[in-house]
This record gives sequence, structure tokens and C-alpha cells, in this order.
Amino acid sequence: MQEILLVRITGDDSPGLTAKLAGVLDGLDVDVLDIGQAVIHETLSLGMLIRIPEHAQSAPVVKDLLFKAHELGVHLTCTPVRPESYEAWTGVQGKQRFIATLIARRITAAQVAAVSRVISENGLNIDVITRLSGRPPLTGNATLPACVEFSLRGTPQDVSAVRKAFLAISAELGVDIAFQEDNAFRRNRRLVAFDMDSTLVQAEFIDELAVAAGKGKEVSEVTARAMRGEMDFSESLAQRMAFLKGLPESALAEVAARVPLTEGAERLIRNLKKFGYKTAIISGGFTYFGHHLQQRLGVDYVYANELDIEDGKLTGRVRGRIVDGPRKAELLRDIAAKEDISLQQAIAVGDGANDLPMLNIAGLGIAFHAKPLVKEGAGHSISTLGLDAILFLAGIRSRDMSQ
Repeated sequence: MQEILLVRITGDDSPGLTAKLAGVLDGLDVDVLDIGQAVIHETLSLGMLIRIPEHAQSAPVVKDLLFKAHELGVHLTCTPVRPESYEAWTGVQGKQRFIATLIARRITAAQVAAVSRVISENGLNIDVITRLSGRPPLTGNATLPACVEFSLRGTPQDVSAVRKAFLAISAELGVDIAFQEDNAFRRNRRLVAFDMDSTLVQAEFIDELAVAAGKGKEVSEVTARAMRGEMDFSESLAQRMAFLKGLPESALAEVAARVPLTEGAERLIRNLKKFGYKTAIISGGFTYFGHHLQQRLGVDYVYANELDIEDGKLTGRVRGRIVDGPRKAELLRDIAAKEDISLQQAIAVGDGANDLPMLNIAGLGIAFHAKPLVKEGAGHSISTLGLDAILFLAGIRSRDMSQ
């Protein structure tokens, strides 16, 4: 009768240790049904589920494994596994899988405990926990965020309830938590589309133009209402543009030069290009500034509103079709189709209510430092870190990133 054993090894790691232990089984026709290994601070934890064939006996195998473990200075245990227990375990392979990504300036026990409770309360099991970020230094300030990824198995009753619970933890503990289905699309993202104002850059270009025109307060109030979803975007744009009538065209270059990029924007775009992603700016702002960022960052596509200029001055109007919320979603679809990319492979990032149509059709929609309405509508959010934290949500490790 065939026997199944769960072999667990713990102790100080050393080169060749796994090879030496597995070598004990060499030539015995033993099947390795599953294997997993982790090393934390040079301490090994190795598990092997093995099947011993009917023509062999487990006692000599266990004896040889124990002897080798003693020789290597590690602790080894062997636990018999009933075939029916194994069959029940393999039966869960078809269950849904999810990824919960915890990102913060520093990872604390309170954060891990809170995330783990939500996972357990929603009928999910943790299969693997992986650190995507580098090891933090003991002294000095870490310049890069910390990230831990939880690989989960199970089918939650309500995915939106899980996300809502994670959103509450994010607000309480000052962390960012994403919850994604772990499928082939998640592992093969190929397109990232960004809003521009207050996303790629740290301000609203139209508000800065209004400051130059002496109408900063009036325009910023309308902008805030539009971003909160309190008024129609096209209506708000028309109102704000009217305040810019007569502004010299030269003010555009001055504003473009002084508005800073958002934290992590350059690092994010550089790494996305390195890994072969297509990038796009889809903005309710203006093409002048979009093309300025395109030249600086190397973005592939730019879609925004075209300022109407006559005799070197702004007329207070825009040319052509306004890039509002529905238009943003349409443009994302067009880019994906042109590049032969599924929308499930797209990431969309924005901060305003007019970004929600784009965020909701993308495989991963991220509300970036956004208003509560946008956070709730998008399902995923980054509120405590820079744009480069998006790399972790794509499953990219720190060691693979260009710093």
C-alpha cells in the first residue's frame, strides 16, 4: 500500500541543504506531491509532501531522512497523511484565488493582524505570504515603501465587503491595501493609463493658470466641486475656462515649469517602460501640459483637451470634444484595442469623479490620493504613498525595479 508523508524541516540554512535531503530519496521512486521552502534571516522552513510507492516501506525512508537531518544539524519531522485527507486537500485547487497587497512606510504587527482578521472573517485562507520590498535598515530612514503580499484561497461571500473592510483599515492605520483576484490577467498587465492633474503632477494645471490670471480662488472652488462629483465635468470646465479668457499663451510654459511631478512618478514610468508596459495620459486637462509630460517621461499616448488660442491669448474655450468621464473610458478602450490588449490587463489611475468610468472598466482601477467618493467607487486606492507603489500592485519586487 502506498504511503503519504508530510516531511517538515526547520533549522539554520546552508548551501546544498535541500539537495542533500532530497538526495536521500533519490533512487527510491518517491513522488514529491508538493514542496515549499522559505528562508527568513538564514533560518530554513522546508516542507515536502511525498508518496512512497507500494513496493517500498516508509520506515527505512524515515530513518534515513532523520539520520541525514541530524548530520546536517536541522530538525525533521514526518507525519503520515491519510489518502482521503490528501484527496480532500487537492479538491480545493479549483477554488478562486486572490491577492491582498499591504503597502506602508513600515510594516507593523498591528497591520498584519488587521489584514489577517479580515481574510479569516471572509472565509479565505492564506497560502503564502511574500515580501515584495527589500529588507528595511535598522538605522536611518527607509526611502522606499514596504510591501507584503498575501496569496489567498477561497470564495468570499461578498468581494465588495472585503474591499470595504480593507479600506477602513487603510484609513485607521495609514496603510494601503489592494485586493485583487489572482488570475492570468493580473499577472500579465500591459497598459497603464493615468489621469494627469493631481495624479501625475501635484496640482491642477487649470487652477495654476487661474492663479496666473488672477482668478485662482474662483476656479479652484469649481475644480474641487467637479472632482468630488458635485457638478457635471463639462459644465465645470466651461465655467473655469471663462475665467481664463485673455490669459497670454506664454503663461502655459511658466506653469508647466513650476508644477512638480508627484512622488514616485518618474520611478514608476521608468520601470513600466523597462518591463514593456504601454503608458497613456487620459486627462480632462490640456494637451499642452500632457505633451510636456510626454516628452519628460516618455509616455506613449496623450489625450486631453485642446486649448483655443487666438492672437497669443486664450479665448476661454477648448477645441473639439471634451474629455470628460465617459470619454476617458472610451479612450482607454480605444488604446487597448489598438495595442491588442484586454481591458483586464489595463491599470487606470486617477483622483477625480470624472476618472471613475475609466477606473471601473480597467482590470485594476486605482484611486490615487482621491476623495472618499472616488475611493469607494474605484475599489482600490493609494492614499499614503507615491505613484511607484503601483509597481507592487503589479507584483513587481523591489529587487527587480530600477531605483
